[in-house]
Amino acid sequence: MSNFNFIKTDLEDVYLIEPKVFGDDRGFFMETYNEKSFEESGLDLDFVQDNHSKSGKNVLRGLHFQKKHPQGKLIRVVSGKVLDVAVDLRKSSPTYQKWAKFELSEENKKMLWVPKGFAHGFLTLTEDVEFLYKCTDLYYQEDEGGIIWNDPDLNIDWGIENPTLSEKDANWPALKDLNFNFE
Repeated sequence: MSNFNFIKTDLEDVYLIEPKVFGDDRGFFMETYNEKSFEESGLDLDFVQDNHSKSGKNVLRGLHFQKKHPQGKLIRVVSGKVLDVAVDLRKSSPTYQKWAKFELSEENKKMLWVPKGFAHGFLTLTEDVEFLYKCTDLYYQEDEGGIIWNDPDLNIDWGIENPTLSEKDANWPALKDLNFNFE
């Protein structure tokens, strides 16, 4: 019996994952990954890197991807709340160039599986957000790519006009100007 509920989303191959949380007056316990449970749900994953970021409120990180070394990501928030966005860049996908957004938080404990071939980003909705994600490939700085967060063709409703951005994230190209798509 699995300790996870795997929920298909509107994006091909993207899953919202609800872990079973066992709580009492001492606190709670939950599994955040179990190879057997994930395999039984069709997600045969091999993680090679774990990442942890901390951000203040209204920080937007993304929309990121890697070109030659695409990463699948299992994402969760351990402190605070984020609006998490995935954009399908796989030309052969029925949801190519579509996006979806999800609220992940310390309270709801939901996780998100974003497979290889997607751009990914998130906006912090609270102070002191701690964001964790497991990756299926290593990070290569020279391999990174991105799409501008406020691309008018994607028209993602982030709920904010002026997020805090890195210089890099403020200068990514629009999707129509990208000379790259995953096959």
